Amino acid sequence: MGDETHLVMSDGVSFHRVCLRDAAAGRPLASLIPCDALLDVRLQALAGLDRWLRGARSAAQPFGPTAYQARRLQLLLAILNLRQDGEVTSHMVAQRLVYPRLSIGQGAAWKSSPERRRTQRVVSVNVV
Repeated sequence: MGDETHLVMSDGVSFHRVCLRDAAAGRPLASLIPCDALLDVRLQALAGLDRWLRGARSAAQPFGPTAYQARRLQLLLAILNLRQDGEVTSHMVAQRLVYPRLSIGQGAAWKSSPERRRTQRVVSVNVV
């Protein structure tokens, strides 16, 4: 658009991505927020930005994956990458990604193991 300045500011807790349009010194800022499925999240982010601009400390981010969700996402992405390299068995996925420090069985021991069942559940989520 016309006269725009894009900023990414951090308060040590979260990042605030701001686009200033026709911003003149001394004029109050206005916010344009889409009324969509993320409206509540956008309003919380705007409130955090407002607190930060006024000098108050921002609260923790109200959204984002938990530590467990982040680890699971990393695992699922690693499985997806491994499967793109060609034909990969669930035993290979278990050895390389799900149980890298565990000596998993072969043959009948593998077929009846809880490790195999868990690996199959994880891999079935990752089917493209």
